[in-house]
Amino acid sequence: MSNTPNPRYHLLLVDDDPLIGASMKLLLPPHWKMIYSPSTSSVNYNFPYHAAYIDMHLQESKTEATGLQIIKKLRASQPQLEIVAISGDISLDLMEEGLDSGAQRFLAKPLIADEFLLYLSKIEALIQIRQAALNAHSTGPRWVGSSPESEKIRQDIASLRGESGPILISGESGCGKEVISRLLHQQEGHGPLIPVNMASLSENLFESELFGHLKGSFTGADHHKVGLIEAASGGDLFLDEIEALPLSLQAKLLRFLETGEYKKVGCKESQMSSCRVICATNYDLQDMVRTGQFREDLYWRISGKKVNIHPLRERIDDIPDLADFFLTHDRPKRNKKFSEDGLKALKAYHWPGNVRELKRVCEQLSLTSPLPVIRGRDVQNILSYQVSSSNLFGDFDFFQGLSELMNKHEASIIKKVLHKFQGDIDRCSEVLKISRSSFYKKIKDYNIESK
Repeated sequence: MSNTPNPRYHLLLVDDDPLIGASMKLLLPPHWKMIYSPSTSSVNYNFPYHAAYIDMHLQESKTEATGLQIIKKLRASQPQLEIVAISGDISLDLMEEGLDSGAQRFLAKPLIADEFLLYLSKIEALIQIRQAALNAHSTGPRWVGSSPESEKIRQDIASLRGESGPILISGESGCGKEVISRLLHQQEGHGPLIPVNMASLSENLFESELFGHLKGSFTGADHHKVGLIEAASGGDLFLDEIEALPLSLQAKLLRFLETGEYKKVGCKESQMSSCRVICATNYDLQDMVRTGQFREDLYWRISGKKVNIHPLRERIDDIPDLADFFLTHDRPKRNKKFSEDGLKALKAYHWPGNVRELKRVCEQLSLTSPLPVIRGRDVQNILSYQVSSSNLFGDFDFFQGLSELMNKHEASIIKKVLHKFQGDIDRCSEVLKISRSSFYKKIKDYNIESK
């Protein structure tokens, strides 16, 4: 995202101190242009600004608008404009008044150069995330959806631009945690992104996978191995399903997060890595802390910066955008679109598998619907089949959840559902209504071949 060639953004500054204007103009990156208004009467409310810095105390006469009034007018005319209130008066009442009027942030004067530039880069990141979401030809990751919850997610992602330290992404399975990890990485614009699903790693190989090992350090170690932390140096390490990390290794991960140091298996010397760690979970880690399954100190270390994702059933306004986005993947080979009653049928469903399930349904509808327009009946046929196809073996209803089935049948059921869905772990855990980490554990417990 930061590699966008020669973008042009416009910043409005309304302040009667010309020195503020001159200083900000010198600080601005070359792809930003300042529009300076020394008085409230010279503000053009129809110009498409990308950011606005407004002096809250500005008022030349009784007929002139105040800084607060300018903020309100700009917010009304441009709802997505990033507005920053500025003032030398940092009384709590005034700062809260600025936020209540529509500013997203308050900065004290005199402005600090580093703070000004950091926040400007976050504004730039948010603009780029929004633009990518609207660009049908974008090839990179993007967060699709027009609901208030999706806009909040885009704001949360942009707010983390330029920030070091671990990040925790939380949300139900299939919500889009991997997409967010890619967006977080992309907006930094440097280094590798190394993803790993912690639940898929064999427990006795966790330490070797994370930290690497030296040749001969254990039976079968016939060569030096670069660990994931070393491979991600200078970039991001994405630890999906962090709850699957064994307690014995949680302390070692915590030490790395605090010091940047780690030791390869079989090595006495410590090494350094500058990677940022992005964790993801669909569990309530605080509950795991209370039950002794997750270290409290590690939880607080990884949760200082968070992105929380609402399940799809709580942001149904995103469904039309997402459904159209998934259908575009088949164009021009298959040119389908949803009718109004088709979208209504999608919105009425509860989506236990979240966005991942919606994607599969759209793929099936694109393939099977007989008309260029996908009707409500087409949607209902697919959704009805989804429910009925889960009850494939005897009298077992997988949508009741695995915990409701008799334990003696678990191994058989897992083998059959793996066979039915061709080893697709996401689909299997979605049908059985358990997390991927729990499903992986069942596979390991019963020594079942998952391929």
